[in-house]
Amino acid sequence: MVAEHRVVPGAGAPADVWMLVRHRPTALRRSTRELATALADAHGPRFAVWHTDELLFGVQGGRLTLRTLGGTELPAPRVVCVRQVAGPMRDDREVTLLRHLARMGSTLVNTLDAQLTSRNKMWQLQELALAGLPVPDTLTYATAPLEGVVRSRDLGTPCVVKSVSGAKGGQVFLAPGPGLLREVAGSLAQETPFLFQEHVAASHGRTLRVTVVDGEPVGAVLHTSRDGALAANIAKGGTATLCTGRHPRAEELAVRAAHVLGLDIAGVDLLFDAEDTYTVCEVNAVPGWRPELTAVVPAIAACVARRLSRQDRPGPRPPASP
Repeated sequence: MVAEHRVVPGAGAPADVWMLVRHRPTALRRSTRELATALADAHGPRFAVWHTDELLFGVQGGRLTLRTLGGTELPAPRVVCVRQVAGPMRDDREVTLLRHLARMGSTLVNTLDAQLTSRNKMWQLQELALAGLPVPDTLTYATAPLEGVVRSRDLGTPCVVKSVSGAKGGQVFLAPGPGLLREVAGSLAQETPFLFQEHVAASHGRTLRVTVVDGEPVGAVLHTSRDGALAANIAKGGTATLCTGRHPRAEELAVRAAHVLGLDIAGVDLLFDAEDTYTVCEVNAVPGWRPELTAVVPAIAACVARRLSRQDRPGPRPPASP
């Protein structure tokens, strides 16, 4: 279990570096615990892990404030390493907290704008396509009824169906024909829209995950599905084979995708088009990584240290873009 360093009144300097994680009792991922340990080793008592449900924030006397639930006032940290899954973030909850920290002068890794873009898979595709990066043909909708969407002439099959905010391969399936779509439309959750995405047959059951930190590829893993299934995620029973450096063109594309989305840290999932050509499937702002990828944690720790070295003690800063 990660030792969570806390700010105790009268017990030394406040934490300059935070890791912000999801609310309890959500268990921390192994990779998050590994990173927290490395940051604690690097920064000692000037590092703290905070859950989103442990903090109060607001405006008092014309200034922005930050407190614990117990009422202890906290100065804004200089750097916040955000380790929340971007997809489930809500504007009125986690996003508001991140915005508050940024407005108090904290440097977020990844930035709020990058987090916002990454939490919606369609937003990602919009930016990647405009930048000229290869992405699958994709169709989605705003408020149209799903039963009508699946009957559209523009919706081709076979296609991959996925939620705009899904994670770990959840809410993803292959629809081989329009009949199946019409049959299941009434059974699909409607809280968020779905994407209907071109099925890249050459990559069925195979994805390449490249971890990018500060513009450098620091790890690559080939994910392969079990029993010919579409989703190759480990959470869905897939296998992982380390392949760092074996697909340089894929790693170059992953770096470009992370740059387009403004991500300091990214897990870029690529599909195999043909021999040594790739398509960007999606980008994760809070990637996990295999224990064997030993270069990832030092790279993220160095990224945080660079942000810390660039940041003077927090003071009044120009407001961020709304």
